Amino acid sequence: MKKTILRSLFLLFSVSVLAQAGHIMQGVGAVNMSMGGASTAQPLDISGAIQWNPASISAFDDKIIKLDVGLFFSSPELFSSVPTSMGPFGGYTEDDRGMSPMPAIAMVWGKEGSKHTFGASAFGISGFGVTFPENTNYPQDMMGNFNTDYNPAENSNPINFPQNAGGFGHIESDYMLLQVGLSYAYEISDKFSIGVQPNINYAALELAPNPTANPNGFGYPTTDKATAIGFGAQFGLFYDSGLGLKLGASYKTAQKFSEFEFENTYPDNSSAKNTFQMDYPAIFSLGLGYSTGQFDLALDFRRVDYENTDGFSETGWTQTASVAGFGWENISILSAGLQYKGIKKLPLRFGYTYSSNPIPEEVTFFNIPATAVIKNAYQFGLSYEVNDTWKIDAVYHYGDSNGATEGQLLSPLAISPSNPLGAIPGSSVSYEMTTSMIQFGVSYKFLK
Repeated sequence: MKKTILRSLFLLFSVSVLAQAGHIMQGVGAVNMSMGGASTAQPLDISGAIQWNPASISAFDDKIIKLDVGLFFSSPELFSSVPTSMGPFGGYTEDDRGMSPMPAIAMVWGKEGSKHTFGASAFGISGFGVTFPENTNYPQDMMGNFNTDYNPAENSNPINFPQNAGGFGHIESDYMLLQVGLSYAYEISDKFSIGVQPNINYAALELAPNPTANPNGFGYPTTDKATAIGFGAQFGLFYDSGLGLKLGASYKTAQKFSEFEFENTYPDNSSAKNTFQMDYPAIFSLGLGYSTGQFDLALDFRRVDYENTDGFSETGWTQTASVAGFGWENISILSAGLQYKGIKKLPLRFGYTYSSNPIPEEVTFFNIPATAVIKNAYQFGLSYEVNDTWKIDAVYHYGDSNGATEGQLLSPLAISPSNPLGAIPGSSVSYEMTTSMIQFGVSYKFLK
């Protein structure tokens, strides 16, 4: 029964998210996104409060429900080159994925004078995905047979050549994570609150080709969409001085998942199964907030622990030429937001998010399915307070990777004691991207 409910929620909030900070969404909902994701100590709306610090929902003394829906567009580009006797041979491939929906729903039950506040949420909090089409403009296949349709004047990207020509063909990934949380905050005093939030997670992963599976003589297989269920929690502290200054801290534990079980189909139509473990990393957040009559300032710092997370901590080739994991490093995220309330019923917001890159140069090749890493993100948002119960929110986001993530092509056939990852001398692979998004939200406050 529990699995059926989770699957129904997942289908309702199915998202193809391309995240900005590693594979983590920088914010949830139009208000929180417009503040750069900062809300650990500045709970301006219930979605941001639930996402980053369950203790901060104590700031809400009403029953409120909020729904956000956005459209997200990314434009990653994949480059590669290989050495030849006549010099480097290479090209690029543009992603043709299109737009992805981004929904979020949350509700908080608060009551003035009560020490207890409750919340519930269903958020798409994580994801990555690319669609790089196969490039059939190749000179010859691995058997030395020349391609009579090859045109040297047209773009050729070796990494997207068909597998029988030494590439990976059509490269596609689709990872999505829906998190359902139940939040509780308790006011120890009128200034200090603690909070807890148990989470149930539902994830889906699809890979083409599937590098976590062993290749056969014809190459790597494609997979169906595999799913996994995970569990975790989040704990928070929130302090409101009552004089404008606010402080917050939270810790989201690693979300531990069951294994993805892939049904693989190889290029020769043979089939096999494999499993892959991929959890969601622990996140530690610190926040500072300050409010005056016309301004709200928010500043958050996060540390994401990829190095101790299954699926991300390991890297390299297994003995059977499959990929052991993504090999990501820990990252730091800085989120900042400013809200101006000087216009009646029309608060304006500006946000910025900085994220370090989790992908080391030496494992760039292993991370082609997860290129969605944005270094700088900029947001502008606003709200319109229709009346005492209804409020409408909107945000526009733009992000860029600030240059390419670049490394060498890798092959298990090139492994040696001095070259443990099998880097191919003279080769290169890189990717970069920009993102844009428009999102709208509506919230309703129940009258007392």
